[in-house]
Amino acid sequence: MQQDHKKRFTISDDGLNIRAAQGHSTKQVDIQYQEQIPPEFLYHGTATRFLDSIKDKGLISGSRQYVHLSCNEKTAISVGERHGKPIILKINSILMYQKGFKFYLADNNVWLTKHVPNNFW
Repeated sequence: MQQDHKKRFTISDDGLNIRAAQGHSTKQVDIQYQEQIPPEFLYHGTATRFLDSIKDKGLISGSRQYVHLSCNEKTAISVGERHGKPIILKINSILMYQKGFKFYLADNNVWLTKHVPNNFW
């Protein structure tokens, strides 16, 4: 756990249980996040090869439970680089929130939401 620099796991207060911080792709883990008011902007890092699909569908969770968003561009770039030539989408998260979209903040400071329509970036 000390080597998990991305903080993808959370340990229970008693130290006996461990889980993925965002729930990731398993539907068997129902993490109860508290809804949060997001910052004005959040960022999504992806590869340029996915851009046409994103323009068509917006950001979707795919096999995950949520779309993952970063607080800063640097983190988003590192995420995008894992998938190819990176591109960063700047999300108007506060406008989304004002329009009724829900946001959650995972234990590792990754922002989560179910969907980001393409008119918010």
